[in-house]
Amino acid sequence: MTQAIPIQEQMDAKKAQLLFYQMLLIRQFEEKSAEMYTKTKIRGFLHLYTGEEAVAVGIMQALNKEDNVLCTYREHGHAIARGIDPDAIMAEMYGKMEGCSGGRGGSMHLFDVSKNFYGGNAIVCGHLPIAVGMALASKKQKKNNITCCFFGEGAVAEGGFHEAMNLAALWKVPVLFVCENNLYAMGTAIRYSHSETDIEKKAAAYAIEAATVDGMNLMSVMDGANSAVEKVRSCGKPFLLVCNTYRFRAHSMFDAELYRDKKEVEEWKKRDPIPQFKHLILQKKWITEKEIETMEHKIANKIQLAVDFAEAGTWEPLEELTKYLYSTPEV
Repeated sequence: MTQAIPIQEQMDAKKAQLLFYQMLLIRQFEEKSAEMYTKTKIRGFLHLYTGEEAVAVGIMQALNKEDNVLCTYREHGHAIARGIDPDAIMAEMYGKMEGCSGGRGGSMHLFDVSKNFYGGNAIVCGHLPIAVGMALASKKQKKNNITCCFFGEGAVAEGGFHEAMNLAALWKVPVLFVCENNLYAMGTAIRYSHSETDIEKKAAAYAIEAATVDGMNLMSVMDGANSAVEKVRSCGKPFLLVCNTYRFRAHSMFDAELYRDKKEVEEWKKRDPIPQFKHLILQKKWITEKEIETMEHKIANKIQLAVDFAEAGTWEPLEELTKYLYSTPEV
């Protein structure tokens, strides 16, 4: 296997601007989602991806269109990075029929088969065994695609993680496990839920290769993702990539966030992946301040159009509420 060329040496202005655009789009989309939630336009649960943008963008650029993607319920950023239209995502969170899941999934269940995006999963760790099954199916069908499965470190404390890792190794299936380690799961510090807090070390128990990257640095994520994806694709075996990251907002919009110190949050914000990458691309002259200003206005307009699209969307007729159900209650 040849040594991978560092991503920075492969970068050019066009690619740098696209990546920066994607991170900015995710950030502004999440902030607008929070605003719409406080206005009760979005109901139910809402888990924001603010601060973790480098992981979704960095991993997705290493995948191809045929690869499968599965996520947790904090998946808005992944969906946008995968290319799902923000209009369809916002409409889904509004519960409108024009949403990517027909308005039936909401924030936690975004889905788009045309993008091979098999959605968020509201059950912690529930999608890891599914990812192994999808990778096994690809192997049986002799496809050259891989399955990428995003999850948080909270899922690593679940039995499903260990079962999925074990079967993936035994069956030698092409699945990339991506752990987004934000240190607090729902609201419990990792030191209280894991006897071994270095998540990547758990892979050795299943003879699975693993690596860890700085999830707050886009270039670090991209380097790690490109290497991991190349290994999975060429060897057909599972790989665990741990991205150490941090969410700037609470676990969900319902979360009082009493479990972590505000000073800690502010310290992590100093490592915000977006200003980091902005500084790099300005330094490399891959973008100008004027181009960034234009980009920000373009994104703001795009997100407002997404809100307008959702506002104008269609509510599902009451008589169709039992559609797609396996069974209906007796009348």
